[in-house]
Amino acid sequence: MTLRYWTAGESHGQTLLALVDGFPAGVPLETAPIDVELRRRQGGYGRGGRQRIETDTVEILTGIWKNTSLGSPIALQVINKDYKLERLADLERPRPGHGDLTGAIKFLGPIRGILERASARETTVRVAAGALARQLLAAFDIQVIGYVVELGGIRLDVPELSLAERLAVRDASEIYSLDLAHDQEVKDLIDATGKAGDTLGGVVETRVEGLPFGVGTHTQWDLKLDGRIAQAVMAVQAIKGVEIGLGFEAARRPGSQVHDPIHYNAAQRDTPTLGYERPTNNAGGLEAGMTNGQPLVVRAAMKPISTLRKPLESVNLASKEPESAEYERSDVCAVSAASVIVENVIAFEVARAFCDKFGNDSLAEMKARYELFQQMARER
Repeated sequence: MTLRYWTAGESHGQTLLALVDGFPAGVPLETAPIDVELRRRQGGYGRGGRQRIETDTVEILTGIWKNTSLGSPIALQVINKDYKLERLADLERPRPGHGDLTGAIKFLGPIRGILERASARETTVRVAAGALARQLLAAFDIQVIGYVVELGGIRLDVPELSLAERLAVRDASEIYSLDLAHDQEVKDLIDATGKAGDTLGGVVETRVEGLPFGVGTHTQWDLKLDGRIAQAVMAVQAIKGVEIGLGFEAARRPGSQVHDPIHYNAAQRDTPTLGYERPTNNAGGLEAGMTNGQPLVVRAAMKPISTLRKPLESVNLASKEPESAEYERSDVCAVSAASVIVENVIAFEVARAFCDKFGNDSLAEMKARYELFQQMARER
């Protein structure tokens, strides 16, 4: 059985749910690390009023006994404090950039029925599922970090630091970047954009360290890890592009400046690299749909939030007359939040492929298989 999850719930409904299936038995679980990720998702400079209403915390409703996973489905719940769905009116004027018009026509129903589910509020429980998966990955010393590398056209440096140092810098930044020197410039841009009634997008990067060789496969197109990651990240609201490693830059260079040379260092034989070192990581840790022992590096481009305080032109669906689009409370910039969502979505996909490789009945069996594989790979 593969590791997977589904979500349910509406933006202003009673609750949000994630049902995680195929999670191994025997994994010690805590809600505190999940709540940390939920708080980070609500943070970041430029967020709107909804984040001052909600205080997201998770409840693990099923699949756990004495703080340890049972191997049965795990239900995660985040209750909405801002529950008011039954009191909300429908929208008459669809908002450009949202699914309002397309969904209302597809389902022959109200816009409200579309926007409540299409809302990025749904990503709350995707973050919860990813944070749950990270507790499994941590048992194998696999760590995930996400941060902002571009916001509103301002590029932000990614210094060569250890994972612990990157985490410390990221958590000190109000925009979740690794370039504290530009925080104020970005905040000023967000403020000016908000006053103008506009919104901003940006680019986020996720880095996964400690992955062994061979997670993912080349054998079928739908099982390649890069394909799975691209689908999962592109399915995050407002994400319009995904890059792995050099990404689009690889198309602009000759092959000699793209592919990563392979060296061998016997002193690193017992590390996840098995001693096979690369002076560069242009592939972003993936070759032919499989991890190659290098850090996994993924970037995602987020468009500006579609709901504008100064609305764009639209049409009244009843009269077909031109009118300004509706406005619903929204953010000026949610790129920081997107970095949290994307890193947790990637964490889940990595955990899923990891379970495919090493089994997912129990943590004890996974660890035994992992150690056996590492031993056999060293002797390859």
